[in-house]
Amino acid sequence: MNHADNKPEIGLDPENWDDFKTLGHQLIDDMVEYLKNIGDKPAWQPIPQEVKAELQKPIPHKPSNIFDVYAEFKQNILPYHGGNIHPSYYAWVQGTGTPMGAFADLLAGIMNANVTIGDQSAMYVDKQVINWCKQLMNYPTEGSGMLVSGGSIANITALIVARNTVVANSKTKGLYVAEGKLTAYCSSETHNCVNKAAEVIGIGSEQLRKIPVNENFEIDVDSLIAKLNEDKANGFVPFCIIGNAGTVNTGAIDPLDKLLTIARRENIWLHIDGAFGALAKLVPAYSEKLKAIEQADSVAFDLHKWMYMQYEVGCVLFKDAVAHRVAFANTVNYLTAHDRGIAGGPETLSNYGMELSRGFKALKVWMSLKEHGMDKYAAMIAQNIDQAFYLGEQVKQHPELELLAAVNMNVACYRYNPGNLDNDQLNILNRELLMRMQERGIAVPSNTLLNGKYAIRAAITNHRTRRMHLDQMVAATIEIGHELINEHEAKLFKFDFLTSK
Repeated sequence: MNHADNKPEIGLDPENWDDFKTLGHQLIDDMVEYLKNIGDKPAWQPIPQEVKAELQKPIPHKPSNIFDVYAEFKQNILPYHGGNIHPSYYAWVQGTGTPMGAFADLLAGIMNANVTIGDQSAMYVDKQVINWCKQLMNYPTEGSGMLVSGGSIANITALIVARNTVVANSKTKGLYVAEGKLTAYCSSETHNCVNKAAEVIGIGSEQLRKIPVNENFEIDVDSLIAKLNEDKANGFVPFCIIGNAGTVNTGAIDPLDKLLTIARRENIWLHIDGAFGALAKLVPAYSEKLKAIEQADSVAFDLHKWMYMQYEVGCVLFKDAVAHRVAFANTVNYLTAHDRGIAGGPETLSNYGMELSRGFKALKVWMSLKEHGMDKYAAMIAQNIDQAFYLGEQVKQHPELELLAAVNMNVACYRYNPGNLDNDQLNILNRELLMRMQERGIAVPSNTLLNGKYAIRAAITNHRTRRMHLDQMVAATIEIGHELINEHEAKLFKFDFLTSK
């Protein structure tokens, strides 16, 4: 290789900083206007095939003008966002983000901090945000925690600590040291990421006992106790109960106080998956129902859901900070702390989780809470709950709509039911109705199956939603429903060639 002294050296900073500044001003102006008027745009729109083709082109080898790159973003990427920044988006459980959160991510990108090691401001912000998260949950101040990408990693992290704490030496010797197969317990409504967590920590999904639920989709406590006793009699080793603070299907809250009593009696770990519902603890009407969170061994929740933060940021908290650290801490030469200098900062956060490379996700939480304060977030969560109950009432008032589960928090599940159709036909009808509503950009609820019934599911974790948006969705449900019935009568829409799968 030629290392001639006269070979020009290169870098990746802009050749013309003034052009870059001009682009920055244009970008901020455009995005502020875009968010300001987001409600006037479709809630979602399909991506045209020609755009998909553009996004399948091979890697570029030569540079492009920065203004051209931005223009391509505006043309081929921005219009086809997932929808969750729109006020009529209620699919899955996705937060809306805020303008300040977007600015925070821009600033975090400029700093480009690896928030795991070093005496740098980002490490102290991260620690402060964890302390704030403990305050949100009224969790013990001596507890511990970690910011992670989301609920899936939060739940996995919690179950790793639970396994290593309940089964001594399992961190180094593996599951072989257990006196029998480890078993964990959750309701049949628990999120699939807990299945994955069971697989990742080595117990296998077959040892994750899915306990039946009652008519309110809450875990059946008698069935849980019976399964625990059966497993112990058969030589299994129960080590963890996972309670739901808001199931993804219906928002159901398990009887967490009863689960806490059982966990303490059985001397096993209680983890609470509160991906979005744990934050309802900020609302007085729900604080008592969620009070057991304060005594749980661990709790997982997402700030990018019901705290409306930009993706991605979740949190897992532990009552026992020592158990948390012991589960992950290792001593390696290249992470040795010093008395001073950049290695003289806080303890490396890799001692509290799997990652050694972590972005500055705490900054958007810090700036957002500084901007609005906790009380406003509590009021926003309460508003979303009120909106879900309002939607449920609107559904119940219309004879062609059917509420498929009682509204208990921020999720409403319903379907269009004109009568004179069997369940299979209703499933096909509502599936097509949902897709047409989404494709027309009217609203974006998602779907689920409740007792074999296809449900249009609205989970409201959206700070831009107003009641008028819910009224529009209800009206569109009825209008498209009528359209489909008319098409069926004209044999344009046929139940016999579609499936509900």
